[in-house]
Amino acid sequence: MINSLQHLGAYTRNSFSKVGRGTGFLLQTLSYLFSVIARPRLLMAQLYSVGVLSFLIITISGLFVGMVLALQGYYTLSAFGAEASLGVMVAASLVRELGPVVSALLFAGRAGSALTAEIGLMKATEQLSGMEMMAIDPFKRIIAPRFLAGCISMPLLAALFSAIGTLGGYLVGSGLLGLDDGAYWSQMQAKIDFQDDIINGVIKSAVFGFVITWIALFEGYDSIPTSEGVSRSTTRTVVNSAFSILGLDFILTALMFGDH
Repeated sequence: MINSLQHLGAYTRNSFSKVGRGTGFLLQTLSYLFSVIARPRLLMAQLYSVGVLSFLIITISGLFVGMVLALQGYYTLSAFGAEASLGVMVAASLVRELGPVVSALLFAGRAGSALTAEIGLMKATEQLSGMEMMAIDPFKRIIAPRFLAGCISMPLLAALFSAIGTLGGYLVGSGLLGLDDGAYWSQMQAKIDFQDDIINGVIKSAVFGFVITWIALFEGYDSIPTSEGVSRSTTRTVVNSAFSILGLDFILTALMFGDH
């Protein structure tokens, strides 16, 4: 019994300590964001690494998600004679929920894990310590550009996911199921609201990008400088990011649509 209480106390203490270190890490990173703008080459390199290299998995996944949505939605709507609303269903599902959430999960798995492994390897090989010895701040040179690149890339990737998914739904609805082209696009344009649907989806994806990049960089920076420690940190990045995305999605959805 006493040992169980000791383990619980140690776990609680370590959890609060990690939250404190993570908060300090975030505040220190945010303090260097403006300095990144003065060195656009660093930012552009990280935008390519974090955003452009995630383009393929985002577009292919968005295409197939949109196609599956169209197939499932058509057979459901046809039971009520509402096949013309297929475009609205596909676009609303993607822009409101699936676009931000699925693209964030893919972003965490591809870019988040890569960021954690990269920073963790730098720590394990003492590259970060070497930079400090040369009077180069790792937060200014390494952490801040990657953080800003992640925050910028995630909303763009989510928008791309939703756009490609909508196109995939159109290809299935029009080409495979014989739905009228005009009905698909006109219903979508009439029913999808810019403020309630598109802007709220962008807000969600921006919040997800902020949290995923924070978790990924902190886990790498806080990892134990061994191969096993870096491996565990990479796993924690994916798991914690997934939990954060799903929990934040519920909270944001409740705030955005709770009074509708």
